[in-house]
Amino acid sequence: MDCEKCSFRNPTATATAVIIRGGKILLVKRIQEPYKGEWDFVGGFLEEGETPLEALTREVKEELGVECAAEYIKAFPGTYPWKGETYPVLSHAFLVEIGDDIKLSEENNALEFVPLKDAKSVCFDADKKILQYAKEHFLFDLPRVKELMHQLDPNMILNEQYIYKAALNGFVSKKYDGDKLVGLGWIFPRQTMVRKQAVVEDMIVDSAYRGKGLGREILKDLLKWAKDNKMEMVELTTNPARQAANELYKSEGFWLHPTNHYLYNVK
Repeated sequence: MDCEKCSFRNPTATATAVIIRGGKILLVKRIQEPYKGEWDFVGGFLEEGETPLEALTREVKEELGVECAAEYIKAFPGTYPWKGETYPVLSHAFLVEIGDDIKLSEENNALEFVPLKDAKSVCFDADKKILQYAKEHFLFDLPRVKELMHQLDPNMILNEQYIYKAALNGFVSKKYDGDKLVGLGWIFPRQTMVRKQAVVEDMIVDSAYRGKGLGREILKDLLKWAKDNKMEMVELTTNPARQAANELYKSEGFWLHPTNHYLYNVK
C-alpha cells in the first residue's frame, strides 16, 4: 500500500526509569528481542492516550510490581531495531524513587543494582546516553557528602534522593583531593515575578582543607553557572558567625541585604 505517512521518520515515544539507590543504578536483563539477554533500564513505549509520566508509572508497576515517584530529567533521541529495520524513538527519562518490595515480572529475567561508577553498558543507544547523563549528574561519594553536610549542620539527616534531585534541578560544584571529595556547593534557579535569579545553598569545605581557596573556587563555579544560564541575581544566606565565609562572599561582590529571614516548618 502506498502510505505517505510511512515515509515520515517521526520518533515513537518511550519512557525510561533511572532508579538509583545507595549509589547503585537498577538494570534489568531483557527476556525478549531486541537485545535479548542484555541489560536495560526499566521502561517501554507509550500507549495511546498516555503521557510520558503515565507510561513510566505503568512500566515500573508492570516490571517491578511497585508504585513510584518520578521527576522528569529530559528526552534523549535514539533508535529501536526491529526485524531488520531501525526506527527512531524519543526516550523520556525520569529520576525514579521506588519502595523495597520489588517483584520482578516476566518481562525480564533478572535485575541488579550496579554501582553507577562501574555501570558500563546498556543495550539501546538512547539508554547509553541516559547512563552517561546519570554518571555526569548523579555520581556522588555518599559517605563523604554525609560527612561534609554534618560539618555544615550536625543535626541534618541525609536523604540520598534529595541529593539526586538537587543535582537534577540545579548545579553542584565538587572539589577533590585525589579521589577524596573535600568540598561542594549547590546553586539552583528560582524564578520570581520580577527577575530570573538563583540561590546558593549547601556550600561547605572540609574543615581540614579550609584556607586553601577551595571555597572561592566553588563559589566561582556556581557564579559561572549563573552567568551561563543568564540569571539576573544570585542570593545566599550564611551564619554571621562564619567570618571567613562572610568575607569570601563580600570579596566576590555580594552585599548584605537588610531583610528578615523567616523559616516555617510545614507539618
